[in-house]
Amino acid sequence: MSADRAVAAGLRKVLEPVAIVDIGSNSVRLVAYDGLTPAPTPLFNEKVLCGLGHNVALTGKLDESAMAKALRALRRFRVICAHMRIASVHVLATAAARDASNGSTFLAAAEEAIGQPVELLSGREEAELSAYGVISSFHRPDGVVGDLGGGSLELINVKGKALADGITLPIGGLNLRDVSGGSVRKAKKVVRQALQKAGPLDGLRGRAFYAVGGTWRALARLHMGQKGYPLHVLHGYTLTAGEAIEFARIIERTGVEALSAIDAVSDARQPLLAYGALVLEEIVRRGKPKEIVISAAGVREGLLHTRLDADSRIVDPLLYAARELNALRSRSPAHAEELILWTDRLMTSLHIDETADEKRLRHTACLLSDINWRSHPDYRGEQSMDTIAQAAFVGIDHPGRAYVALAVSLRHIGLSVDFGFRLRELMTARLMDRARILAGAMRIAYIASAAMPGTLPRMPLVVSSQKLQLLVPSDLADLASEKLQNRVKQLARLIGCQPAVVIRK
Repeated sequence: MSADRAVAAGLRKVLEPVAIVDIGSNSVRLVAYDGLTPAPTPLFNEKVLCGLGHNVALTGKLDESAMAKALRALRRFRVICAHMRIASVHVLATAAARDASNGSTFLAAAEEAIGQPVELLSGREEAELSAYGVISSFHRPDGVVGDLGGGSLELINVKGKALADGITLPIGGLNLRDVSGGSVRKAKKVVRQALQKAGPLDGLRGRAFYAVGGTWRALARLHMGQKGYPLHVLHGYTLTAGEAIEFARIIERTGVEALSAIDAVSDARQPLLAYGALVLEEIVRRGKPKEIVISAAGVREGLLHTRLDADSRIVDPLLYAARELNALRSRSPAHAEELILWTDRLMTSLHIDETADEKRLRHTACLLSDINWRSHPDYRGEQSMDTIAQAAFVGIDHPGRAYVALAVSLRHIGLSVDFGFRLRELMTARLMDRARILAGAMRIAYIASAAMPGTLPRMPLVVSSQKLQLLVPSDLADLASEKLQNRVKQLARLIGCQPAVVIRK
């Protein structure tokens, strides 16, 4: 079996799984990943809402019943990791264990329960790992990362791969509820005072605020439900500053019970939503960000990122994940790589002002263009749409998801089909146009090459003298069927050129 055929058959390198156990103020969670890669995929994810941080702000101690519940969860996680044969298990503890007078006693019991050493993070370390989580999962992030837990809020400035010093503030949801006696009005005063000297917010104006943590993800899920948003992917979900303030006011004024999507949030999480909303509102008022971007990645993903070697840290996680899917599910992974170069040449000849980000999205679409070939022909477009739009990709925003999904879907079903594509609501007219052009090119490429490598490098598609020309070598002249010529005509009409299939000697 050739190397390309072996990869196409799904014979990829087997990775060693890695697990992270996160002992937080509100929850204890186990996430097992498929390996230490630039785009790790969760194999197993379970959390237990233990409320370790409940009343720590008032009593200075971890609650006995909460500790017992957490230790039961850790013992279960130990068995799961052993059952999954995970040798690499990292255990982290954060604010509750850090702040409580009996925290060290609990951590000793936790180490015995999980069978691994527990690393107690300082507030600064927690902020830095949250920042690395955002750096690893967003393309060139620029703004402030805020990680809201049950006990604390960490804030840290990020720009590209760089980060500044982080700070930690004792205004997590559980702490706020305890110190305010359950009064949102009193909690707001506590938050305003705490944020007055929050240095990272000084440079937030006009930039993005990356919201990390389960409470803010729950708020985003509710906002999606109220809005009727067409894509149920939390990572990268974006609110304007105005939307965030308006929604926070609704939560604070009316509570969450009346919201249409409240069933999507656990009963244990619901009481903390108002505190998460008021913290977000005060951050927006204090820092004046352009937008709030929800991040599903945080401390756990940040820890994995820091464990990568230097070369792996700079790998684009979106293209890495797309290449993984291409290797596992395409007829010929090498063909998709050729398609990238083939469309590079076409776009250069078109003289389209393609940005660097648009180029990486086009490359992603090329890599994913054949992953649903095993589906029934009548459903390849629809299944490509769902697979790509809903995949656990990082390093891509929601308009980008819609672009890639549309381009690959249209490559299967045709350029003139209108099938009620709701994700178009997320796209600009420019992205829609780019998706159709790419789909038209891919439709030519696949019928010309039969999805096999070796043909596209010899059959370039270029624009010259207002003509869209498919240059066919004479020994492949029989490939220039009527169907192929019709597809060249379709794309030529779309870009405003005359079509030409040229047989070269």
